[in-house]
Amino acid sequence: MSIPSPNRSLAARAEPWLLLLPSIVLFATFTHIPIVRTAIDSFHSTPKGARPSRFVGLANYEDMAADPIFWKALINNLVYAIGTIPLSIGLALAMALFVNGRIAGRGLLRMAYFTPTVLPMIAVANIWLFFYTPHYGLLDQIAGLFGFGATNWLGSQATALPAIMVVTVWKEAGFFMIFYLAALQTISPDLKEAAAIEGASDLTVFRRITWPLLMPVTLFILVNAVINAFRMVDHIFILTGGGPDNATNVLLFHLYQVGFKFWDQGYATALTIVLLAILSLMALVQFVAAGRRVHYQ
Repeated sequence: MSIPSPNRSLAARAEPWLLLLPSIVLFATFTHIPIVRTAIDSFHSTPKGARPSRFVGLANYEDMAADPIFWKALINNLVYAIGTIPLSIGLALAMALFVNGRIAGRGLLRMAYFTPTVLPMIAVANIWLFFYTPHYGLLDQIAGLFGFGATNWLGSQATALPAIMVVTVWKEAGFFMIFYLAALQTISPDLKEAAAIEGASDLTVFRRITWPLLMPVTLFILVNAVINAFRMVDHIFILTGGGPDNATNVLLFHLYQVGFKFWDQGYATALTIVLLAILSLMALVQFVAAGRRVHYQ
């Protein structure tokens, strides 16, 4: 019996790490190191001209806590997330169930549902900007047929944020639908046939078989939906610019304004850390809360 060489055994143990090394280096360079650097910078002031940054402790976080615009942006972001995430996921599931059935033209329906996803967000924002234009926009033209007056959808504090939420749901539902559709097609038809033999209704089959088996995909979609809700910023630029009176200002847009418009890098890095903390906490809660309900075939 041959005894393995120690050098060969060492090489075998090092091989997977060597294969992972490029990914580890890239991941650390563009993810972990910037996060650590940002956390350090959040405790320093903004360098200005010949004056370098200096350690200020929690001053940036204290400024954030005393900033009413920050709290307004945070509340707007929470309302935006609560309003868009359930609607996007529910609509995506309904569309996936519909186009997964044996219906005529389901290929065209799938393409139609998915089309908003492939459009650039700036193009989507400009399309909806036309829809929301007072008097001349599509919505006011339709409302005028029923005797309703013009509405300044994006210029009113009461309707600006809901109007943006509608744009988000319209764009994201088709993207989430693709994941649900792929998951539905992996469910064995034998399960449904067995349930049908036992006399189970369609609603019972969905509650007891389909929905539990979709939980892994639902968890994945939910995590992505939360991340998307807090990194939403691009169509804010086109549609409202954060207005009126910060009615559509959200955390990432506020961060952009602080960091690149007012050039307060210290405060901006503190905002970044808070945003990362919020996303990490929400992801942790989702995995802990939904972990017990995830079923795998």
